[in-house]
Amino acid sequence: MRKEYDFRGARRNPYAKRVKRQLTIRLDEVTVSYFKELAMEAGLPYQTLINLYLRDCASSGRRLAMSWKAS
Repeated sequence: MRKEYDFRGARRNPYAKRVKRQLTIRLDEVTVSYFKELAMEAGLPYQTLINLYLRDCASSGRRLAMSWKAS
């Protein structure tokens, strides 16, 4: 390994904005099991499948319709 490197001609990574960010999210066991089963059928890691699903929701502007019932 060199002691010093010359970065004068270096460029920023054009894909840096698309890099995934690690975070903690709490999901119930039923939801995780559902995505794990789907992921096995599709041959993908379940976290990748969840990311693809959430990206699709975000890009299409899909919103959850929620209504609370008074008891």
